[in-house]
Parts: sequence; C-alpha cells; structure tokens
Amino acid sequence: MAKETVKLQVKTGDRVMVTAGKDKGKIGNIKKVVPSENQVFVEGANLVTKAQKANPMAGVQGGLVKIEAALDASNVMVICPKCEKPTRIKHTIVDGKKVRVCKKCGEQLDV
Repeated sequence: MAKETVKLQVKTGDRVMVTAGKDKGKIGNIKKVVPSENQVFVEGANLVTKAQKANPMAGVQGGLVKIEAALDASNVMVICPKCEKPTRIKHTIVDGKKVRVCKKCGEQLDV
C-alpha cells in the first residue's frame, strides 16, 4: 500500500517544541521539512553520532560528528510568537488568503 501524503501544519523556520521522544521539551527552529515522509528536522533536537570519513581533497576532517536526525511531524508543536506557548493551529481566510492562526490567542502565524 502506498503511504498517503498529509499536509503538514509546520513550515521551515517555525519555532517548535518537541512533544515526544528522548528530546521532549526541547525548543528549536525547523531546518528542513520532508512532507512525503511526514518528517521534520529541528535544530538541536534528536542528535545522533555519525562516523565521518576524512576527505583531504574537500578539506573534511574525519571523526565522530553530531548531526540532527529526522523527527515525525506529529511530535512537534508550533510555539506562538505572541503567547509563547506551544499551540495547535487552525486555518482561517484573511483577505482571501488561507493563514495559520494560534488556537490559544488568535494571533496569525503567517506574516
């Protein structure tokens, strides 16, 4: 069976809080969104250690490096810029455009 793609509630650059997993409670910005896999990459969250092979031609030093791994998009919540709380998102039409709005205070998230 093919996996259905779902429209994500988060965008690149959103400030989010991790709500599940080993980094529960951490806050960071979204670096990358992969809608087809329903995954997001959050700065400073879900760090994994990767063995990096040295490449003298490219100037890359070998060793162990920490990189951010993907999180499921359902495990993050957007933080409202006005009320500074993690919140769910609702969509409303403003001036003929569909915008994301904070469910707690009503502040627009798309500026």
